[in-house]
Amino acid sequence: MTKKTHDADVAFIQALAELLRENDLTELQVKREYGEDDSLNVRVSRHMGQHVSMQTVAAAAPAPAVLAPPATAAAAPQAAPAADAGADPASDPGAVTSPMVGTVYMQAEPGSPAFIKVGQEVSEGDTLLIVEAMKTMNHIPAPRAGTIKQILVDDGAAVEFGAPLVILE
Repeated sequence: MTKKTHDADVAFIQALAELLRENDLTELQVKREYGEDDSLNVRVSRHMGQHVSMQTVAAAAPAPAVLAPPATAAAAPQAAPAADAGADPASDPGAVTSPMVGTVYMQAEPGSPAFIKVGQEVSEGDTLLIVEAMKTMNHIPAPRAGTIKQILVDDGAAVEFGAPLVILE
């Protein structure tokens, strides 16, 4: 991708972010086709009115830098209530964080049982969940043996690097 195209893409993304703010939208998604094997997918979303996050993905072309990946770490319905509702889960000493930006999957394939549930005992190296990044399924192992205290993400949720996924006690 040439510098001129990259600069145009950055300006395009900034214009989308401004459009999002001006019209009080929560999300925009656009796909730009440059040629047969060259495109730019952009998703711009605003969460909780606090900030605007942007993610870009290019197909069959050098990937532009991810400006700011979507930030989602919603509590899963099966998650146990936190001892201190105001506490940041990422600061918990038992937090297992995402090593990459991607999409979380709680089971190996649709319809199969989830890898973990709250209260379950796990051994070091057991798969806790999968984070899909760039069409690659990355198994996230338990860093140590323990009990699943809380699951902080939903199946199919987008996560960013360092986002807390699970609290392991």
